[in-house]
Amino acid sequence: MPSRRAVRPGTPFAPIHVVWELTMRCDHACAHCGSRAAKPRPDELDTPELLDVAAALVKMGTREVALIGGEAYLHPGVFELSRFFTDNDVRVIMQTGGRGLTPKLARDLAAAGMASVGVSVDGPEAVHDELRASVGSHRAAIAGLHNARDAGMLTSSNTQVNRLNAHLLRETLAALRPTGIVSWRAQLTAPMGRAADRPEWILEPWRILDVIDTLGAIQGEIAEEAHANGTPVKRMLDVQLGNNLGYYGPHEQILRSRPGTTATWYQGCTAGRYVLSIESDGTIKACPSLPTAPYVGGNVRNVDIAAAWLDEPALAFARTDERVSELWGFCKTCMYADICKGGCTFTAHTTLGRRGNNPFCYHRAATLKKRGVRERLVQKERAAGQPYDFGRFEVVEEPWGG
Repeated sequence: MPSRRAVRPGTPFAPIHVVWELTMRCDHACAHCGSRAAKPRPDELDTPELLDVAAALVKMGTREVALIGGEAYLHPGVFELSRFFTDNDVRVIMQTGGRGLTPKLARDLAAAGMASVGVSVDGPEAVHDELRASVGSHRAAIAGLHNARDAGMLTSSNTQVNRLNAHLLRETLAALRPTGIVSWRAQLTAPMGRAADRPEWILEPWRILDVIDTLGAIQGEIAEEAHANGTPVKRMLDVQLGNNLGYYGPHEQILRSRPGTTATWYQGCTAGRYVLSIESDGTIKACPSLPTAPYVGGNVRNVDIAAAWLDEPALAFARTDERVSELWGFCKTCMYADICKGGCTFTAHTTLGRRGNNPFCYHRAATLKKRGVRERLVQKERAAGQPYDFGRFEVVEEPWGG
């Protein structure tokens, strides 16, 4: 672990992007929800408490806050909080399932200063509604995107990729493009929360190759279409890889770089480096997706959040090169180990029970394919049934083609 003084003022680390779960109350109870959201926690922060924490984040240099849930719009303080951040030059966005994103709610959020809304769409209608455990959810999500755009906000969409929808990426995007989204981000469904109860939904690691090849092809086709239509590159639909979908394949740069900007690539987990998260009861974590139990960095009700950011080891684990010594399995021997450091922390931890070895990697799957083998996951322990919980899988090698 990093020292208790892992980062001090003047270092390059700051909570630039904060993801804030305002409530666990939700108008869905999605079958793949990592937090198992449905009902509010009994001890969620009230609006005055939210505003006190918000003031501290402004002083810490936060530039963007993403409000999530459950459904953030079901917390009564969402409008006041959004206005406070906007008045203090902090960009406010919201990630939502979109079921309740009516025209009026969209207008009210925009009036409160919200700049952008991302709506999760996890496949064509039948698959999306199965994953969301709610008939009509897909139609509501698409309508929510239209409502947010009509209210003047930028819109985007996220898709969790799993065995139910990995072969339906083109169909998923076909329903999204008419809504006018500016970006579409694909990420993996990781075995956390309710998704951990459905191991048969978790994508086989070797299928990463097909998923990323398809996304790369789609972005290439969008670029060709934009060129033919005279659309400026920076106005193209941006197809993105989420941080747990990787790494270092032939499409790495075009799927991690915004069109028309300098090419980039995955450079390691940003949890606790540039990202901070807060759960609805005030629990502090380095990333919203991290399983809670192993990564609690205090609670805003009993610690100073700025001090926790500076001193709490649970928030600082990704800030030093010492993390390379934690690597094991394939990741320990990988040529990209020094920069990747095992990829997405939460995905590795919730899959194999600890960080440092991530089977969901393009380079890894391609390397193994050249050897004539591939990896599959075998569940060894089930999740306990708590928010942000996980079980444990083991990686088994088999001949390519099964």
